[in-house]
Amino acid sequence: MIFNYLRVSTTEQNTTRQLLDVACDESFIDKVSGKNTKDRPQLLLLLAKLRSGDTVNVHDLSRLARSTKDLLALVEHILSVGASIHFRKENLIFNGDKSDPFQTLQLSMLGAISQFEREIMLSRQKEGIAIAKLNGVYEGRKSRFSDSDIANIKAEFGTTSNKSELARKYDITRQYLYKLCS
Repeated sequence: MIFNYLRVSTTEQNTTRQLLDVACDESFIDKVSGKNTKDRPQLLLLLAKLRSGDTVNVHDLSRLARSTKDLLALVEHILSVGASIHFRKENLIFNGDKSDPFQTLQLSMLGAISQFEREIMLSRQKEGIAIAKLNGVYEGRKSRFSDSDIANIKAEFGTTSNKSELARKYDITRQYLYKLCS
């Protein structure tokens, strides 16, 4: 079987640029962050379905994993079941053939470069946010809670002794709970 794995980071993004005209028997699409491989249901489903002789197509390395460690672990898992993986953009194909150490080197180097690129981008983003805050133009993300929701949370905050339970009730962190109620 031939499987295509596509991933974007948010539900608002689309996958139309990924794996254009790459035929497959089944596609798996995650619309979640690539930060954690365990929080991607479609990837986990794909890995569970893989059998010897199957092929997995991925648009590029960054769609499969953000960190070099995760990338190498996922490729190793795919190869361990006897399947192969093809990164289309980089034109890298791994099929378990240990006689090509150059490909493994390329995978490690490109994965590290991709991870480095992401970390630099996040660093620049933090710098930009800090400057915007200093200039009073950064407002941050809009709260998902209305003014009346926040009033209710604050009222409960004042009466409950178990702040952790209150945070879980509203599906927020304790830190955010205290920020809302300060």
